[in-house]
Amino acid sequence: MSQRERDRLQVLHEVEKGQLRQKQAAAQLGLTDRWVRKLLGRLRAEGDRGVVHRSRGQPSHRKLPEAWRARAVARVQEAYRDFGPTLAGEYLAKHDGIPVSKETLRQWLMAAGIWKARPRRVKEVHTWRPRRACRGELVQWDTSEHAWLEGRGQEPYLIIMIDDATSRLAARFVRHDSTEENLRMLKIYLQRWGRPVAFYTDKASLFRVNRPANQDEQLRGQEPRTQIGRALAELGIAWIPAHSSRRAGPKDGWNAASGRCRTGW
Repeated sequence: MSQRERDRLQVLHEVEKGQLRQKQAAAQLGLTDRWVRKLLGRLRAEGDRGVVHRSRGQPSHRKLPEAWRARAVARVQEAYRDFGPTLAGEYLAKHDGIPVSKETLRQWLMAAGIWKARPRRVKEVHTWRPRRACRGELVQWDTSEHAWLEGRGQEPYLIIMIDDATSRLAARFVRHDSTEENLRMLKIYLQRWGRPVAFYTDKASLFRVNRPANQDEQLRGQEPRTQIGRALAELGIAWIPAHSSRRAGPKDGWNAASGRCRTGW
């Protein structure tokens, strides 16, 4: 008995006990009053087995004849052995008068040992990386562009800094996602919580110079840095860039449940 049939049986028992009217039972089950009365009659005559579908265990009326199966398998072995099920099905329908779906033909060929299913490529599943062990070891730094005011004015930006180990949060609304505002946020964080070991950000132009090193930088053996990059270097704070360059969008921001920024990191 399926779960659907068990649920139907429970409602019918409630009708039998007088706890529900037939009309109410029909509304709950999505059936007509007439069909509910018929099921109640089966329940009284046959017991709980009366609600089991009558075609249970019977061959499907849509099942193709076994003769078709034998002809199709033999024809594929003879003329279409190098074809896949989809192309073989098209040729069987067009040239041999055996209309059969590609999935049915695939099952026939697999049962006959002619076709072997190829393993599907498993896509790499994104998993959360482990959190850092100590407070201040890594701080995530990002800007959220969520519609905080819901169109009732100039939308502000939210600059967020989250400690990876403890989810300790510092955030500030600003009018512009600029170098000046981010440096001001950095100052607030340092005054409040002290100097972290590393910041983890995206590859926005605030943190990364999108040009090759010039001649002077090459002679000094330095990579080009933004103002924020130079400030972090002077403070002895490491900068770890994320692989994604996308900024936080309307569906991004800080996830209070997990204590993480949903920015594709």
